[in-house]
Amino acid sequence: MKIIVVGATGTIGKAVAKLLATEHEVVKIAFRSGDHRVDMSNKESIENMFREAGPFDALACAAGVARFGPLAELSDEDFQTGLLGKLMGQVNLVRVGMNYINDNGSFTLTSGVLSHQPMPGSASISMVNAGLEGFVRAAALELPRSIRINVVSPPWVKETLEALGMDPSGGMPAQQVAQAYWSSIHGTRSGVVINARDFV
Repeated sequence: MKIIVVGATGTIGKAVAKLLATEHEVVKIAFRSGDHRVDMSNKESIENMFREAGPFDALACAAGVARFGPLAELSDEDFQTGLLGKLMGQVNLVRVGMNYINDNGSFTLTSGVLSHQPMPGSASISMVNAGLEGFVRAAALELPRSIRINVVSPPWVKETLEALGMDPSGGMPAQQVAQAYWSSIHGTRSGVVINARDFV
């Protein structure tokens, strides 16, 4: 299969691209580098990326920015960052990508554990993640040509915790998280929130 990985230079995306490349042609997409570049907050940039990449069989997105911080301190711009970058960015990958994906293809998006296990400071991110999960459940009912869509909900990733100087013991290694994307792409389910913890 020809698989587009958006966010291929990030911690999870890099692991997903590496795993998928063992059996498939992987097109790596990122903001600053990769086979093609994309600005997730800009629909025109997304359209250009798909035109350059051409027809494909599956897309996995592990990209999207959202702000973390106390509710009282989050600005309108902070909320817009998550809404445009992570929520509508991934939604638009599907909306535009439907014109390029082959029959029986699949989209795999990324939400996160904070949608159902919120914590202080996660109001914006929890909102965006929950919105993505709702979108995927509904979009699965309408996608044509036997196209599937799922969303992976990763826990805190070990490598991310280490980079933040936090205790990594409760994190999940990115290579294990990548198994959830593999399962989505190679499986038959659609409209499902896939908990990456199931792949420990």
